[in-house]
Amino acid sequence: MPGGAGARRLLAADFAMSFMWVWSSVLIKIFVHRILGYGSLDAKGEIIRCVVSLLNMFFFAFLGKATDGGTYNPLNLLSSAISGDFSNFLFTLGARIPAQVVGSICGVRLILDTFPGIGRGPRLNVDIAKGALTEGLLTFAIVFISLALSRKITGSFMKTWISSVSKISLHILGSDLTGGCMNPASVMGWAFANGEHISKEHLIVYWLAPVEATLAAVWIFGLLFQPKKDEMIRQKSD
Repeated sequence: MPGGAGARRLLAADFAMSFMWVWSSVLIKIFVHRILGYGSLDAKGEIIRCVVSLLNMFFFAFLGKATDGGTYNPLNLLSSAISGDFSNFLFTLGARIPAQVVGSICGVRLILDTFPGIGRGPRLNVDIAKGALTEGLLTFAIVFISLALSRKITGSFMKTWISSVSKISLHILGSDLTGGCMNPASVMGWAFANGEHISKEHLIVYWLAPVEATLAAVWIFGLLFQPKKDEMIRQKSD
């Protein structure tokens, strides 16, 4: 857990990046559909949207480095916190994730004040069980990929590239079912604005399922790769 000044900087970074993240998705939508004039089913528009989203993820990866660990997604924090020390886990759960949620809520409120009728955020278009399974599988996949990248790949550009392409691909796969969010804080911002933040659908699909999937991904990744680490330690001791 960072010291007092470092902790405050991280909380401010988490708040600001979460605020900016919900804005970025709306601005990309406005750029593609209102400024460029592409329809929602236009293939060229979707390609441009994916390219801009990819550049946006590189920008947020840069912000994460510039802020020494700031992030906009609670699942990123949770996957590292559960494998760290207990004080860091408490700091993540009690301060950093709430900062992300508040940042998302403030961001969405300003969006709705600035662009009335811009939308309602992610929508659940299937039943709760299918929605929870979808968000869980998507989250499991991206967390597992992120853990593998942090272990196997050293170049920051390649990590960001693979991670960003994976997120966009998984988002597309789940967009028609749940929105393909994989980010509880971002969804919370829209749900709070719409008065749906304590609904069963929101809590189960967009919080419980992704958190459980994150825990499962970290646990399974540890089972698969821990033996190799133990073997290397034994070899060094020999």
